Amino acid sequence: MPRIAPLSIAVIGGGLGGLTAAVALHQAGFDVHVYEQAPELTEVGGGINMGPNAARVLYRLGLGEALDREAVRPLSTHQQRWQDGRTLQRAPLNPRCEELYGAPHLTVHRADLLAIIASGFVAERVHLGHRLVGLDGKGDRVAASFENGERITADILVGADGINSTVRAVLLGEEAPRFAGCVAYRGLVPTERLAGLDLEIGSQSWVGPGGHFVHYFVARGRLLNFVGWTEHDTWNREDWTDRATIERALVAFDGWHPQIRRIITAADTCFIWALFDREPLERWSVGHITLLGDACHPMYPFMGQGAAQAIEDGATLAACLVAGDLAAGLRRYEELRRPRVTRLQEMSRANKIRFHLPDGPAQEARDAEWARAGDRSPEALRWLFEFDATVVPGR
Repeated sequence: MPRIAPLSIAVIGGGLGGLTAAVALHQAGFDVHVYEQAPELTEVGGGINMGPNAARVLYRLGLGEALDREAVRPLSTHQQRWQDGRTLQRAPLNPRCEELYGAPHLTVHRADLLAIIASGFVAERVHLGHRLVGLDGKGDRVAASFENGERITADILVGADGINSTVRAVLLGEEAPRFAGCVAYRGLVPTERLAGLDLEIGSQSWVGPGGHFVHYFVARGRLLNFVGWTEHDTWNREDWTDRATIERALVAFDGWHPQIRRIITAADTCFIWALFDREPLERWSVGHITLLGDACHPMYPFMGQGAAQAIEDGATLAACLVAGDLAAGLRRYEELRRPRVTRLQEMSRANKIRFHLPDGPAQEARDAEWARAGDRSPEALRWLFEFDATVVPGR
């Protein structure tokens, strides 16, 4: 007998990847519900640099009007020396990305992006205050139980619950994430406070010994988002606080270009964020349960692709499941996604080293290579930006 009711899909986690998957799956005709442990949909962090590979997915999901309203289209990407501001490489972003790839490069506040994606889903199908505590994937249905006592069943369960994923731990065993040796100072500054700096509408980064500093506009250009990375041997919650002081951030970037210090000083508050990592997984799926985003491929932010790859995951999962064969669809999803995200995980790790080189021969060789060929232009990143996560090869 043919199946009459649509497949039911439970998405655990209401972050950027989980909600993108929910929107894509819902639009494809599946019966989708999202279960989020927090009492409200929130995103931790400031801004996101989003390439056209992810923007394309969101525009195709019908979210373009809101993106055009809330996001900023940076004109360029610009890498500079930490101390004197000398240009190392520079490339246009917009409108070049749209000309080449049919979608713009965007910078957007994480909370704005989450709200935009959530607007494309049915609010009544997002269940807040649902902390997953148990899974049973035996048989043709997956059963999930939550701390609040609720229990649900679904044909497929998607773990989109972040680097500390409960779904991942149940499927593949407990394993603590590894401290990556980096912490970031991040903040948001009202644009009017920086009027005298005459900042370019672009993504600007400064690289130096043991750290780098990135800034760009978000929130319709009303705020400047900054993130300053520095290297540390250990991370201990007892030694650090999530709310750092402006003074501590200034000490971390002592001796760096005056523009950097001016931006930090203009912030009201400064938060600190430790970077954690996991090794690539050999598999993402067990039975009718699979993983998505940071739950299966957390990556350093040094390719600007963490959120983008979670967004791509959601689009590809929907495209693979539309074919109708559940088991084959989950296999195809993993086959398509794993090589791409593993490559980006490796490149992001390599960039941590390249961006933080001490002054000397290796740094000089890097600077010369950037001046000669660059690696951040839309043309150089064709393999990344032209990829269409909504297309399943062979179909």
